Amino acid sequence: MAKTDKWNGSKSTPKHTDMLNYIKTAEGHLRGIEKMINEDAYCIDISKQLLAVIGILKKVNLHILKKHLEICVKESIQSGSAEEKIDELKKILDYIAKGKES
Repeated sequence: MAKTDKWNGSKSTPKHTDMLNYIKTAEGHLRGIEKMINEDAYCIDISKQLLAVIGILKKVNLHILKKHLEICVKESIQSGSAEEKIDELKKILDYIAKGKES
C-alpha cells in the first residue's frame, strides 16, 4: 500500500536514486573547480567546468520534473485534484524561463 506524501498529498513519491551518480559527478566537478580556483587556474578552464556542472544539474532537474509528470501529476489527474500540481508546474516553468535555475 502506498503511503501519502506529507508534502504534496500524493500516494507515491518517485524514486530518484538513479540520479545520485549524476549528483556525485557534479559534486566531484565542484571540488575540482574549488581546487582550480585555489590554484589560480585559467579562467576559461574554470568556466568550462562550471558549465559541465550546470549541464549535469539541468539534466537531473529535467529527469525529476519528468518523473513528477509521470507519477505525481498523473496520479492527481486520476484522483481529480490536478489543479494544485498544474499550478506547481506553471511556477517552476516560470522560474526556469526567467533563468533562475542556474
